[in-house]
Amino acid sequence: MTGILANLSGALASGRVEIVDLTHRLTPDFPVMVLPPEFGQCAPFRKTEVSAYDHRGPAWRWNEITMNEHTGTHFDAPSHWITGRDVPDGATDSIPVRNFVGPVVVIDFTAEAAADEDALLEVAHIQAWEERHGRVPADCWVFLRTDWSKRQGAAYLNLREDGAHSPGPSPDAIRFLVEKRDIRGFGTETVGTDAGQAGHLDPPYPAHATLHGAGRYGLQCMCDLDRLPATGAVLLAAPLKIENGSGSPLRVLALVEKEG
Repeated sequence: MTGILANLSGALASGRVEIVDLTHRLTPDFPVMVLPPEFGQCAPFRKTEVSAYDHRGPAWRWNEITMNEHTGTHFDAPSHWITGRDVPDGATDSIPVRNFVGPVVVIDFTAEAAADEDALLEVAHIQAWEERHGRVPADCWVFLRTDWSKRQGAAYLNLREDGAHSPGPSPDAIRFLVEKRDIRGFGTETVGTDAGQAGHLDPPYPAHATLHGAGRYGLQCMCDLDRLPATGAVLLAAPLKIENGSGSPLRVLALVEKEG
């Protein structure tokens, strides 16, 4: 084998390119989005044993699993949101597969999120990042690193009487990324691509409304974004090929070239 793929295979074998897993383990207690009670709810992950080398199946072990399309680390297709319902190839089974592999940049928003749990990424933050790292490339993923994935239990959803409190993008910031930088998608460590209080923004839930209306994608509930460089990583994020799926749990991986 020769050429680009041979070089990549060699780099992976030698450890010069590292594969970083950005995915949480699917367990029954992993938090899911909680909506007002008048709406349908996101089902958590459930697993039931079918057989385990016993009278139910002497030579095999397998489980029955159930979950919502948007449980755990998951992918949002355009058809997930009303703004994207008529987007061509907007479901998980029709998105061109080339869109599941591509470059990713990481905006470090940890200090802002630590200081204010409702912190909003603004255009000024993106422009400050660009002054250090260069222009956000077209057709890339943009990940918002907040270290929110290091939270456990109730602190992850951070629910109060007025809803969830967690960081996310402002309406202007997500419009800037989509309209001025032409990104492929936006990813977060929180339970959604929007801030916890995004229902009060204009438009409500601007990341969902803007991304999916423009045929772009979302990733959320990721972890270990602190292991990615600001630029240079390559993302592999392929949802299950669910018929007309609005999203899917998935294994999100990043290829990172190691220094030296």
